[in-house]
Amino acid sequence: MAEPHLQHLPSYMDAAHPGPWAIYLEQVDRVTPYLGPLARWVETLKRPKRILIVDVPVELDNGSVAHFEGYRVQHNTSRGPGKGGVRFHQDVTLSEVMALSAWMSVKSAAVNLPFGGAKGGIRIDPHQYSMAELERITRRYTSEIGDIIGPNKDIPAPDVNTNAQVMAWMMDTYSMNAGSTTTGVVTGKPVSLGGSLGRVAATGRGVFVVACEAARESDIDIKGARVAIQGFGNVGGTAAQLFHEAGAKVVAVYDHTGIVYNARGLNVPVLLDYVHQHGGVVGVPDSETLQPDEFWSLETDILIPAALEGQITHDNADLIRTRILVEGANGPTTPEADDIISAKGTVIVPDVVANAGGVTVSYFEWVQDFSSFFWTEQEINHRLEAMMRSAYASMSKVAREHAVSLRTAAFIVACSRILEARQVRGLYP
Repeated sequence: MAEPHLQHLPSYMDAAHPGPWAIYLEQVDRVTPYLGPLARWVETLKRPKRILIVDVPVELDNGSVAHFEGYRVQHNTSRGPGKGGVRFHQDVTLSEVMALSAWMSVKSAAVNLPFGGAKGGIRIDPHQYSMAELERITRRYTSEIGDIIGPNKDIPAPDVNTNAQVMAWMMDTYSMNAGSTTTGVVTGKPVSLGGSLGRVAATGRGVFVVACEAARESDIDIKGARVAIQGFGNVGGTAAQLFHEAGAKVVAVYDHTGIVYNARGLNVPVLLDYVHQHGGVVGVPDSETLQPDEFWSLETDILIPAALEGQITHDNADLIRTRILVEGANGPTTPEADDIISAKGTVIVPDVVANAGGVTVSYFEWVQDFSSFFWTEQEINHRLEAMMRSAYASMSKVAREHAVSLRTAAFIVACSRILEARQVRGLYP
């Protein structure tokens, strides 16, 4: 018999291999008992509003024509236009994009942004293609999904293997098709095209802010705290820099090249410079290398998975010995692993709040584009930190009231906001 959260799967999902979407459905089932009368509308959360799968045909530099599969999923727009990134990755699946779009709905609502959730992706290894090819792929994809995106419909942003340049191509393509410059159709753009100051570092800064809030509640002094980070891109790198500046000891960093460790604390500025020059952390001076099991089993105050989803599972959850786990990545911890780690007394700060700094500054960018009035980076960071602290406080308060985990509390807050909007809007027609 199918698990409760896998019953009534839509026909386009493989019940035998539901992927990340199954994790999301289980999270919704766990929160449903706390939704009160709003539980009447809970099926709204289990069914994406709109799924678009597109063919992306492109002429390559050698004259041949290649076809790529593209997705854009709008999970929920009850509270506002869809919001979510576009990733270029060879392992992108519909299940993954559906789950990520749903987590964006929850994330936007948890931070109380006037957005719904959406996500996009193309099944491609971008490292195998030239910049000119990637531009053509991006522009064709944007044209294919153009009917369902827009500043009041659905606003894409950067994600895995996409960046400000990709957003510039998307904005330009949409604008050319619309017949007018529409800067607000995407966020994460270059500052010269209406992008916001502080956007690149926003997610990592948000991770640091909520980690500090969780540490304060657990009576952990950030100065001298032992921190381990998986992933050393914008999120992990920014968080590491901020922890270092606050006096914490970043003792281990794990990226695609391997793991570096120093019990006294890595020199983060040197490490960031080394990664910029060499493309990875392994080989940085004054460090030793570890195996993955050794990394996960390090005794730390704060552990930050900031890579891809599904990194902490039943297979390695038993190894983890940290006081606070802060999810910098989307969906890095499976529900089963979540239970194992929580049973040890570890506080888990869930992704839907922990890494919401990016979408928060995307919201600031969207607002600035509408008004054509731009804020200083100091103003951006101040507003970001205030909103992240407020979101953490709301989640923590609900966790105490219901005696539940921070993840369940975040879902209670977010799902209640989404379903209340659904209820008061009603059904049309």
